[in-house]
Amino acid sequence: MPQDGLDPRQTRRMPETLDEFQRAEGHPHFRVDVERIRFSPFYSRLSAVTQVISQTGAGLAVHNRLTHSIKVAAVARAIATHLSTRTDEASRIVAELGGAHPVVVQAAAAAHDLGHPPFGHLGEHTLDRLARARFGLTEGFEGNAQTYRILTRLDEHDRPGVGLNLTAAVRAAVLKYPWRRGLGGIRRGGTSKFNYYAVDEQDARQALAAYPLIGEGQQTAECSIMDISDDIAYSLHDLEDFYRAGLLTPTTLSTEFRAWHRDLTRLRDADQEVLAADTRTPGHSLELLWRRLCSKDGWIADADAFGEAVAKVGAEVIDGLLAEPFDGSLSSERSLARFTTAWIARLQSSIEVHRNPDTRSGHVSLNRQAWHEVAVLKFLHERFILERPDLTVYQRGQASVLERLVSGFAAWLDDPLDARRAPRRLLDLVQLAADDYRRLRKDAPELLEMHTATELHALARGRGIIDYVASLTDAQAVSLDAMLAGRTERLWDAGQGL
Repeated sequence: MPQDGLDPRQTRRMPETLDEFQRAEGHPHFRVDVERIRFSPFYSRLSAVTQVISQTGAGLAVHNRLTHSIKVAAVARAIATHLSTRTDEASRIVAELGGAHPVVVQAAAAAHDLGHPPFGHLGEHTLDRLARARFGLTEGFEGNAQTYRILTRLDEHDRPGVGLNLTAAVRAAVLKYPWRRGLGGIRRGGTSKFNYYAVDEQDARQALAAYPLIGEGQQTAECSIMDISDDIAYSLHDLEDFYRAGLLTPTTLSTEFRAWHRDLTRLRDADQEVLAADTRTPGHSLELLWRRLCSKDGWIADADAFGEAVAKVGAEVIDGLLAEPFDGSLSSERSLARFTTAWIARLQSSIEVHRNPDTRSGHVSLNRQAWHEVAVLKFLHERFILERPDLTVYQRGQASVLERLVSGFAAWLDDPLDARRAPRRLLDLVQLAADDYRRLRKDAPELLEMHTATELHALARGRGIIDYVASLTDAQAVSLDAMLAGRTERLWDAGQGL
């Protein structure tokens, strides 16, 4: 129910204590949310969490999760401001669906990566595997679900049990995949992503209830804007990083693009398995990208639009930006800034609003041409950076760090003589998870009715360990790994923050 006469979007989990600032006329509810997120230690930690390549391996010039989030927030706020000030049919649809408040999308963008563990997506996949295989947590680990758990449970502002106590609008705006694990196949054409664990589902549903016109499994309009902005920033700012580092070789990229144009007729007739077995042959990877888009997003995939996107990226990125190697000069900085600014401005202006979007899309989305261009931009680093053997070796080492941490903390908590000396925060997180599972068994017995008290304790221990390891920075993970192995040379420094 609305609190203090507020509309449902402004309700919090618990009524606020009205201090002098909050009593002021026009209390900025959403602005309070932004500041709570930005003052959170989980937000500060993003400055030391990998975006794509760890700063410890590539230097400080690359984006981290914090700089990425700041830029996503800037893009999202600009789109929301534009939509909320228009007076056309698109703005009326957005208003009917619940609105596109610029501060709400800014808050959601600031929060959207809070759940990312150390070492980026590699860390996410590793913790998911460990959560399921080692601890029997069927929901595993997912960065988006962890974000929601942080906002509503793991982080706290000034009272226990309600997280940061954010408004329904902001909580709903971070739900890019508003379902539990395993339900995405029904609602989003097979996606494996999800945005809340079973223990957090009641809170998520309460937030979404403020938007009665948003269909089951759909994002709010504000969430759609945040999601689009994330795609825009990800596709361009990672390109910046790899250009600065000299990792994108124009000759290699040009060969791929030209071969695809030249051999298009043959490639379209080629067997899928033949293409996939030999991705190093120029043209094969681009054709596989096209087929993946058709398979997953047939509602928007278009051969002509894809061809135009390949041509545009080829002309403006490969033959344009990358033709002049980045040398650190002011001229190089200006060229890069002009390139990025022009692309962001064009993509921001390529927004469409749909009252009844496809299940794979949102109420606010990129138009067909821009959607294909973002897909091709992402392809550049997915194919030519993420598949590099040197990066693969480095990431396997990072995965080993997380495996040792999880095993080390599990063994510690299993030691009846020494468990009490485990890090206080780890013990708190295990207790919090135990409370959550007891509540879940009471509220949704069908999910846990077959579990004994001992089994629930084991689940809570596993979830607490995963929550703890996921909250580390890259450097903390490496440092703790050394400490658990008994080989740190800076004991007291390394122990701070446990």
